[in-house]
Amino acid sequence: MLKKAEVGNLIEFRNGLRGVVEKVNENSVIVDLTYMDNYRDLELEQKTVVNHKNYKVLKDSL
Repeated sequence: MLKKAEVGNLIEFRNGLRGVVEKVNENSVIVDLTYMDNYRDLELEQKTVVNHKNYKVLKDSL
């Protein structure tokens, strides 16, 4: 079974995007993408939702 992220974890998803988990829902997590140094260059929204099946935990609480 995949390790489910917890609030504060650093996760990686969708081709190398990284973010910090802000909220854990039943089927997904809400991720703050401003953690990435190149966040502004990518022109992404500040937060996104990622299904538990679509990420891996890189680091426990920052």
